[in-house]
Amino acid sequence: MVKDIYQAAKTRRSYYNIDDKKIVPEAKVEEVVEHAVKYTPTSFNSQTGRVILLFNDQHNKFWNIVESNLRPVVPEEDFDTTKEKIDGFRSGYGTVLFYEDMEIVKNLQQQFPLYSDNFPKWSQHSSGMLQYNVWTMLETEGLGASLQHYTELIEEDVKAEWDVPDEWRFVAQMPFGNPVEEPEEKEFEPLEERIEVYK
Repeated sequence: MVKDIYQAAKTRRSYYNIDDKKIVPEAKVEEVVEHAVKYTPTSFNSQTGRVILLFNDQHNKFWNIVESNLRPVVPEEDFDTTKEKIDGFRSGYGTVLFYEDMEIVKNLQQQFPLYSDNFPKWSQHSSGMLQYNVWTMLETEGLGASLQHYTELIEEDVKAEWDVPDEWRFVAQMPFGNPVEEPEEKEFEPLEERIEVYK
């Protein structure tokens, strides 16, 4: 069920109700992620984006780490709601972890001091584009995904579990799986209030 880019941009949404039915082979997901990492633009062609792709037990292990780190900080009376949310992410069959290699950013700052303050910002821009590309490309394959940010809370445990290099900055997590329920209809602000055209 491959969609064209117009349709994929329109239907790419946050899917919270997913399951682990493998409607897309793992090899195809790897191909999608590799394609996005390779062709997403970066400032000065710096190629700072890094990704860890987790499937099956590794994916479950990641969300177990999230849950165990949330338990001490979420009030006990609220934890059932939090656990339900985490269980929803864990119910898929994979997670994409997004990183930026800050060693490259630091080297660029030294090489081009005139733009030093901009390189961390440009790194963030590139990461955002990479996340969007992966998300949209997963959508073209019929997968549902969402973007999560438990980053600071779990960074050290994730680094230890998957031997993540110190220079990689953790940016976001994207659980994905077979969408079992469509998200609610989205409302849009009038485009004439958001776009100006001069001819």
